[in-house]
Amino acid sequence: MTASERRATWSLASIYALRMLGLFLIMPVMSLFAEQMEGATPSMIGLAIGIYGMSQAVLQIPFGLVSDRVGRKKIIVFGLLLFCLGSVIAALSTSIYGIVLGRAVQGSGAIAAPVMALLADLTQEVHRTKAMALIGASIGVSFGVAIAAGPVLAGFIGIHGIFWMIAVLALLAILVIIFLVPQPQKSTKHRDAELVPATFMQVLKNVELFRLNYGIFILHAILTASFVVVPLLMRDAGLLPAEHWKAYLPVFVTSFAAIIPFVILAEKKRKLKPVFLGAIIVLVLSDIGLMQFSTTLVGVIGFLWLFFCGFNLLEATLPSLISKTAPGDMRGTAMGIYSTCQFLGAGIGGSLGGWCYGQYGASAVFLLCALAAFSWLLLSFSMKPPRYWANLLISLQSITGTQADGFASEMLKLPGVEDVTLHYQEGVAYLKVDNQQLDRQKLQSVITKYTQN
Repeated sequence: MTASERRATWSLASIYALRMLGLFLIMPVMSLFAEQMEGATPSMIGLAIGIYGMSQAVLQIPFGLVSDRVGRKKIIVFGLLLFCLGSVIAALSTSIYGIVLGRAVQGSGAIAAPVMALLADLTQEVHRTKAMALIGASIGVSFGVAIAAGPVLAGFIGIHGIFWMIAVLALLAILVIIFLVPQPQKSTKHRDAELVPATFMQVLKNVELFRLNYGIFILHAILTASFVVVPLLMRDAGLLPAEHWKAYLPVFVTSFAAIIPFVILAEKKRKLKPVFLGAIIVLVLSDIGLMQFSTTLVGVIGFLWLFFCGFNLLEATLPSLISKTAPGDMRGTAMGIYSTCQFLGAGIGGSLGGWCYGQYGASAVFLLCALAAFSWLLLSFSMKPPRYWANLLISLQSITGTQADGFASEMLKLPGVEDVTLHYQEGVAYLKVDNQQLDRQKLQSVITKYTQN
């Protein structure tokens, strides 16, 4: 990467991380600290935890499309201002209804799509996958930090203090986007990073992608439903809320370390489907365990660790499966629909988990989660074994229209090149390649042949 590309990638990753940190900080403490608020019921607390996902799901695609017209940075700043406003509304609220409103406004600052589009504007095709992977990693780090830091911060400054802190983080993110993120020379449509409306229905009808979209919906529904009750169970089992970090931090870190061999097995040894199915089975077992041992601290923490083993492994493999399954020039659309399902799951999971807890108790919430995960397992058994294809983008700026067909034909003859899709008007070729078979020297020689003519 050039210095400008590195600066763009790290600064945009920090913006994304600050925003997601703000959303996640509330998750492990909301049900503990909102109980005494006016109007607080399990259903309303669950809604407060998850409603950000509903507004995010509704608005993230429109925000991305509008950014094509009015400018990426303007939309990102606007979204961060909404996020800040929602945080202030929640910070000033003394009732659960104000918290719900604030969280909904927080989620309406849906900047995921514009951030990815701006990143694509600021990076060369050859580096874009790396840059996107860094942003994806920043989300995982934000989540881990948030669930460990949330209880500690709440113990010192309370839930209203956390919302004030989140508002400050949003303002810091605005300063980053204005002063640190480079200004793109031009904004164009990037099919690998943005949703293209013309391909929406084609992606939506893809059965294999549907399975994955259903999966991320279920995964995040289970996550938010669980966090309605897990903090309460740990408190009732004798662990003070301010010390919940002592459970969350080792659980998250060790579960993340435990999945590394399975990620290697899935990708390097090409055992992705059995690893994927095994992770869903772990989810089912962990929820059954939480249902049976919800009254003991050892039981809750032990099965929470098992849950995060499955959760972290699925969080790592699902985007990879989306990337492998979606056509190269529809990857942006596929990821847009995938993210919408993810946030929608978070919203519905929190609401449904709160209602279920209020009506039937904690065990019923985990039973519901186990059944949801089992439905995903049944749907996934029939998934096709994934093709281990990586996405590769090649610039066509220096190739003439008359050369394009010959270029594609020679590319397809190369070992490891499985598919080539040309979008000559956009100056990009989208390749699906098998990295274990690809001869990169021959690939480069074909590119050089056509770009130097």
